Amino acid sequence: MIVLGIDPGISFTGYGIVRSNGNHVSHVTSGVIKTNPKDEFQFRLKTIHDRLTEIMKEFSPDECSLENIFYCKNVNSALKLGHTRGAIMVTAANQGLRVYEYTPTQIKQAVTGHGRASKEQVLAMIKMILNVKEVEKLDISDALAAAVCHINMSNFNKRVLNK
Repeated sequence: MIVLGIDPGISFTGYGIVRSNGNHVSHVTSGVIKTNPKDEFQFRLKTIHDRLTEIMKEFSPDECSLENIFYCKNVNSALKLGHTRGAIMVTAANQGLRVYEYTPTQIKQAVTGHGRASKEQVLAMIKMILNVKEVEKLDISDALAAAVCHINMSNFNKRVLNK
């Protein structure tokens, strides 16, 4: 199974693709989609849509894992993040991908064993789990963590449902 994890953001959208083969997970690719803050909002969303479309076509993920909204400093930020998430979901739907959503607490729990882990702890565990030396931004480690979380949840659900 190949999973695309996404950490949504209007300025920086992190993405990470992870391959699961039984009990082994491996890093395929990851990065950040950066939008131009001088562009109108709709064109920033288009940048995210276009780049994710390219990534999905190139790597053909089977499923998509998206970090859910949990907290925003103000209403405007929440609305922008909601629009960003909507653009990501439509992009995935256009590629025939089902989107699975997880809260930051679920993702941290799945990766570190503790739902209140810091972003730095998530980064350290992602580097260890996926055997990667460098992860350039926390947006990337969060996206990779979302992918790993989905793989863990999928494996758990398969074991529970097959009993």
